[in-house]
Amino acid sequence: MPTTVHEFAWPDRVVVGTIGVPGARTFYLQVRTGKQIVSIAMEKQQSAQLAEKIDEILDQLITLEGNPFSVPTTTPIELVDNDQLEAVQEQFRTGVMSLGWDPTTAQIVIEAYPITDVDADDDELLHDDADAPEMLRVRMPVGTARAFAKRAREVVGAGRPICELCGYPIDADGHTCTLPEV
Repeated sequence: MPTTVHEFAWPDRVVVGTIGVPGARTFYLQVRTGKQIVSIAMEKQQSAQLAEKIDEILDQLITLEGNPFSVPTTTPIELVDNDQLEAVQEQFRTGVMSLGWDPTTAQIVIEAYPITDVDADDDELLHDDADAPEMLRVRMPVGTARAFAKRAREVVGAGRPICELCGYPIDADGHTCTLPEV
């Protein structure tokens, strides 16, 4: 079966956002070019790690002699996007992701594949990208990538507050923690 590739070479918008209340949020990576919108569900940890790794790549590129790709050290103000997600129709739930750099276009490249079914023989998750029924590929310029990472970190950090005593999230209806015995 051929893979359906949702490809965005120079997206108008690429953001991480959520639907739901802290503690019960669903994270989405949403990309739009014109009227084409794709939203894929992600885990909170995937969102956080994606932001961290994008910043790492951009920070490494800055250290190249003369910063040949004009990588910004901070988020360009004109690229800040604090708007809500647009109409969300989940395309798939993200399993495997890859992150790369294309020096020919000076773009960060994200590829995301859906979680696949359990193999009846092995009881292991299949991660053969060639067999994936669909995938998302997003290419974004360095300024957009910096803005994307900043927003993703903010969205991840906007969840439930953390208990200073036990380190677990505090729910809206209260929190009871047990400190470890010393």
